[in-house]
Amino acid sequence: MEKYVLPIPKLYVYILGVLSLWCSKERTVNAHYRLILLLDPAGTSFEHGYGPVPSHIAFIMDGNRRYAKKQNLLERDGYRAGFSILINVLRYCYELGMKHITVYAFSIDNFKRRPEEVQYLMELMLEKIDELIAEESIVNHLGIRIYFRGNLKLLSEPVRSAVEMAMATTACNSKAVLSVCVAYTSTDEIAHAVQESCEEKQDDIRERDASNAGHYALEQLIGVADIDRHMYMAGVPDPDIIIRTSGGTRLSNFLLWQSAGCLLYSPRALWPEISFWHLVLAIIYFQRNYFYLKEKKKQA
Repeated sequence: MEKYVLPIPKLYVYILGVLSLWCSKERTVNAHYRLILLLDPAGTSFEHGYGPVPSHIAFIMDGNRRYAKKQNLLERDGYRAGFSILINVLRYCYELGMKHITVYAFSIDNFKRRPEEVQYLMELMLEKIDELIAEESIVNHLGIRIYFRGNLKLLSEPVRSAVEMAMATTACNSKAVLSVCVAYTSTDEIAHAVQESCEEKQDDIRERDASNAGHYALEQLIGVADIDRHMYMAGVPDPDIIIRTSGGTRLSNFLLWQSAGCLLYSPRALWPEISFWHLVLAIIYFQRNYFYLKEKKKQA
């Protein structure tokens, strides 16, 4: 049964936003909830029927380098700040009831950046994967399973081994799923899925020919379901909303196949500036458009 949420009145949203600035110092969802209960003792704001909480939210984490420049930090410190915010956002999404969280961590195009920047990002990824899968980490505390999705063959052997270890270590977690898109672009994902589908059908045709089972009709060769099955994102529901920070409105080759029926929300905040407040606004935006999207999906 879907969890439904009431739209929050404008004054309530304004007050929540002001209080959220104070809450951000504590960096916990529980602090935000305590303030929500002060404003809404009955606890009705996150329970009743205007539209559901999105079950799958995806993030294009844009703005780490600009944040570093804005704060007069080293570029690498901007990336570290971005990872810290990812941990907070992961906690917020879990507490708000979202079952699937997807982040665009590293595009295939990012390999074209300066070699020293790519090297640092790979080293940071290794370090943070170790932190994520530690026994006392938020991932294990909340029961979140991690998948890394993309052309993982492009990663160096140490990073690929760490990625595989993270997926194996969290395989028994079942309360939510974090999909980390790394060495990923949608065009690569689609090309991969089509190629895998073709090879699968060719194998089927050879088997049928060998057993004299007859030929495939043209419409039996490759369908959308075949391509879906071979996507890097196979098994994950399409996103309800994609949030791109920094005010950008491009998808940047992210989830193009899966995003036909979702909303794009573009707060002006840079990724390391994202807070619980921004997620509340994203939920309201999704709810306001929910029934329209639902109707469009029926017509598709």
